[in-house]
Amino acid sequence: MRRASLAAFLAALSACGVADGPPVRIAVPAGASVRAVAESLDAHGLIRSKRLFMLEARVRGADRSIKPGLYEFTPGMSASELLRRLGDGDAVHFRITLPEGGTIYDLARTLETRLGVPRDSLLGAARDTALRRRFGIPGPSVEGWLLPETFDFAGVVTARTVLQRFLEARRDAWDPAWDARAATDSLDRNAVLTLASIVEAEAMIPDERRTIAAVYRNRLRIGMALQADPTIQYGYLIAEGMRRPRLFNADYAFESPWNTYLFPGLPPGPIGNPTREAIEAVLSPADVPYLYFVADSSGRHRFSDSYDEHLRTIREVRR
Repeated sequence: MRRASLAAFLAALSACGVADGPPVRIAVPAGASVRAVAESLDAHGLIRSKRLFMLEARVRGADRSIKPGLYEFTPGMSASELLRRLGDGDAVHFRITLPEGGTIYDLARTLETRLGVPRDSLLGAARDTALRRRFGIPGPSVEGWLLPETFDFAGVVTARTVLQRFLEARRDAWDPAWDARAATDSLDRNAVLTLASIVEAEAMIPDERRTIAAVYRNRLRIGMALQADPTIQYGYLIAEGMRRPRLFNADYAFESPWNTYLFPGLPPGPIGNPTREAIEAVLSPADVPYLYFVADSSGRHRFSDSYDEHLRTIREVRR
């Protein structure tokens, strides 16, 4: 029997498995054998016979051209169509977004929901010593060193490959002039990212970033505690996996190195992944004497340079 006729005969025999059902995703790692692929397809009911599928792949020469990737197959597809898509590398493409100011916990939730990558897998990779050393990250995780952006991915995605993509993007987008500007104020890159992440978390209105940055820079200069509520929330995020709906008086005594009410100076690292604008705000804060601020009902902040004035402002806002 000629090769083409044999391939057609085998295709008719192997045909397909179940005729209907929702799309099925199959991960094909790099270097996967046709047998491993056949076993995965068979386990999901996408083919009728592993043996016939492997034989058809061999006759067509497709057993040597299978490309790695994450594939989405519809039940009822023929074996020849499955092999064609595996040979063409017609894998699933998807987008992963880290929002402005988003955290590694936000990214972990996205990966788990969209791709089934376990949350703990990304959080563990984010703390990996080798990965942090490679990118020169002194903090306890890669938090803050990821660029908030949207990237396209294809193929078999791991937590580490996703983190590397966002880390490389931050590294490539970093303006070398920022380091020189930070050095004039005795700040290193980690301090800039940490302050910028706090500013990002506080500033609901973009045009307030530089003023809020000035408040924190002023507090640091005089040795005053930062007293930033978002740092307490980040401490809860690490300890409990979620933020509190709101903070009560008892929360300000929460024993965490991230609690900037209890511990003066900067927290151990960033509390999110700041934008370029937040970094610029930290490096070029507004020229104002303010030490306090409180949000009003519009989401904007009212600033004060004395504690007595701050207390009066709080009473006005509450009224």
